[in-house]
Amino acid sequence: MRLTPLEAWTCRTVCPGGERLSRERIDAYQLEMLRQTVDWAKERSPFYRERLAGVSGRGLRGLQDLTALPFTTADDLRRRPQRFLCVSQSEVSRVVTLPTSGTTGDPKRVFFTAADQERTIDFFHHGMATLAGPGDRVLILLPGELPGSVGDLLMKGLDRLGATGVPHGPVRDFHRTLDVMEAERIDCLVGVPVQVLGLARTGRGRAAPVGVLLSTDHVPEALSGALRRAWGCRVYTHYGMTEMGFGGGVECEAGIGYHFREADLCVEIVDPATGNPVPEGEAGEVVFTTLTRRAMPLIRYRTGDVSRFLPDSCPCGSVLKTMERVRSRLGHVRILAGGGTLSMADLDEAVLAVDGVLDFRASLAGERGRDRLRIETRLTADACPSDTFAAIKEALHALPVINSARRAGTLALDVGPPPEGQTSGMEGAKRVLADLRF
Repeated sequence: MRLTPLEAWTCRTVCPGGERLSRERIDAYQLEMLRQTVDWAKERSPFYRERLAGVSGRGLRGLQDLTALPFTTADDLRRRPQRFLCVSQSEVSRVVTLPTSGTTGDPKRVFFTAADQERTIDFFHHGMATLAGPGDRVLILLPGELPGSVGDLLMKGLDRLGATGVPHGPVRDFHRTLDVMEAERIDCLVGVPVQVLGLARTGRGRAAPVGVLLSTDHVPEALSGALRRAWGCRVYTHYGMTEMGFGGGVECEAGIGYHFREADLCVEIVDPATGNPVPEGEAGEVVFTTLTRRAMPLIRYRTGDVSRFLPDSCPCGSVLKTMERVRSRLGHVRILAGGGTLSMADLDEAVLAVDGVLDFRASLAGERGRDRLRIETRLTADACPSDTFAAIKEALHALPVINSARRAGTLALDVGPPPEGQTSGMEGAKRVLADLRF
C-alpha cells in the first residue's frame, strides 16, 4: 500500500533541514505556528484583539494549552466578518460569500490572500496525487468559473501534478456530462457524491473512470459501494470547507479516513456540550485552527461536524493523524415523536443502497401527534417505480428506529416520486433531513 503523498509534502514544511517526519516534529511545528497565529491575529484583527485579551502566543507552552483559548463560531463570522481581517483590502485576492443555512441572518464572508490560496493549490497538487498522476485527465465537477474558486484552484494543482484538469462545474444533465466524459477520455473525476452516483447509475458501462474523489458532503458507504460496483473504480473522499481554505484532508489508499494538511491546520475533537477534548478514539465535534493563513486566521473554529481520530496507525504507514469519515452534523439529527433519533446519514445508507435510485429528498412533518417521513425519490429511466419504491420501504423498515416507531404507531412513511416540476435542489451539495414539524 502506497504512503499518502501528503506525508512527503508535510515533511518539506515541517522538517526543512531534512529530518525525518514524526509526531513530535509535527507537534513542535504546530505549537510554533500556533504561537505566531495567535500573536498575528491579536495584533491585526479587531475581533481577536477583543476575544484573546490577556492571551499571548508566546505564553502557550504546549498544544494542550490550545484548549484554554475561546472558540470561534459561524455566527461570529456572520456578524462582522471584516473584523477578522488581518491585512488591508488591497492584499485580499479572493472573497467567498457563504449564504446562511437559515431563513434570516447575514451570510458568512471568508477572505484570502494570494499566499493563502497558494497553500491550497499546493495541497490540491499533492492530495490529488493519491488518485491521479502525470498524463491523467481529471473532470472537475465543482464550481470553477471565477478566479480563486475551488475548481480554479484544483485546476492549478492538477497542472503542477502534470495532469490535465477538465473544467465542467456541477452536474445539471447526466447524459450531457457522460458525453463529456467520453469525448474528453476522462481518467478520474472530482465531484459531489449524489451527482457522481447519478452519473454512474445513468450511464451504466459508459465512460467509467479509474478514480473518483468525492467532496462537499458526507459520503455514505452505500454510495461508495454503488460506484465501485458500477464503474469498478477506486473511490476516495475529501473533507474540507471554505473556512478551511477549501482543502482540509483526503483519504489515502487505505480508505479508512482523512489525512490532514497538518502544516496548515491544527485539528481537535471536542465534546460539543462541554467544549473539552474527548479521549483519543472517541467521537466529538471537529474544531480547527489555521496555522498559515494571513488574511483571516481562524482560531478554534467549530465546524458542527462529528467525527473521531482513529487511535491506531494508518495501514499506509503515515505518521499523520487519521480522522474517520464525517457522517453527521450537530443539529441535523432529528428526534422522533416516539423517541429515538434519525438523520440524513441513516436514510442515505438505506435508500442509496437501492439500485435505480438517483437521489432523494427527505422531510419530517407532524400529523396528529405522530411524525410523517416523506421520501421523494428520483429514479433511473430503466427502474421500475413500483418495485424500486417497495425496495426503498423495505430498506427503511430495516432501520431499527423507523421499525420501532412504525410499530408504536408514532411514524408514518411515504415513499414516491417528487411532485412534478419540483426536483430543483435535489442535487445540492449539502443534503439534510428537513424538519417541517415546527
